[in-house]
Amino acid sequence: MAKNYVSNSTESSRMFKSNVLESLSKVHFSVPLFIFVPVIFYFSWKSLVVGSLPWYDFVLFVSGGLFVWTFTEYFMHRFVFHFNPRGKWMERIHFIFHGVHHDYPNDAKRLVMPPSVSIPLATGFYYLFSLMMKEFYVAAFFSGFITGYLFYDMSHYALHHANFKSSFWKKLKKHHMQHHYYDASKGYGVSSDFWDKIFGSDKWKD
Repeated sequence: MAKNYVSNSTESSRMFKSNVLESLSKVHFSVPLFIFVPVIFYFSWKSLVVGSLPWYDFVLFVSGGLFVWTFTEYFMHRFVFHFNPRGKWMERIHFIFHGVHHDYPNDAKRLVMPPSVSIPLATGFYYLFSLMMKEFYVAAFFSGFITGYLFYDMSHYALHHANFKSSFWKKLKKHHMQHHYYDASKGYGVSSDFWDKIFGSDKWKD
């Protein structure tokens, strides 16, 4: 198998000269939980208590948010994180966005999205969904969407650092490790291989 990485060290390599930018690029894997679990509870409360959304509507819109997250995860990983950079500046941007993760796949501080990225993205998605749905429906939908995001972030960390006994997690880990160590043009789903199967990006080369 070709070596498609620079180092498997769990330590972080420096990306920025600025200490401030460097600190913003790294985060402990538990930080997204402290930020977004309260967000999930708040929007669930808003839809169920303040908006008096029937439980079946709540479940429907939460499920919709989860489903849309799975596609968002796949789309962003395939077309945003793995865009083809042209020129020095674009190569630098690509490295900061995602290239560093492929060069140092087990860097423990760069396996979940830092708040400097996740909070603006979450805010942007919330306002996008608000254009399509009424207030209390979007609250339920956003709860599901953020739940999906947290599952993705925690799964991503675990796939790189945990040893699994479950066949489900073993299969998912193999799927992600093939993306890293075999062919980065395949296997874009992290928390699920569903969209890889739909779009045929799970067809690994022999």
